Amino acid sequence: MFAIVKSGGKQYRVAEGQELVVDRVKGEVGDSVELPVGFSVDSDGFDLGERTARVEILEHLRGDKIHIYKYKPKKDHRKKTGHRQELTRIKVLEVSDGS
Repeated sequence: MFAIVKSGGKQYRVAEGQELVVDRVKGEVGDSVELPVGFSVDSDGFDLGERTARVEILEHLRGDKIHIYKYKPKKDHRKKTGHRQELTRIKVLEVSDGS
């Protein structure tokens, strides 16, 4: 069985027991958080019901640095900035049955 979980404006294909890294989720390390499920698939077919997935927050981390360089020709304009995305490693504990 797997489910499509929505988190941070993105969708992820997950199964119970799976670990994955998503955009920062509110909560402390060790907390259990519920994420909405778009749909789930099992041996009976797929289900579009109102479901949630219970996940545990394993750690908060930051992604690799991305360098942004802006340049305008024939002008004295150069701007260099960087960005590091805030991420959370989570573990899927269970996907609810919707009832």
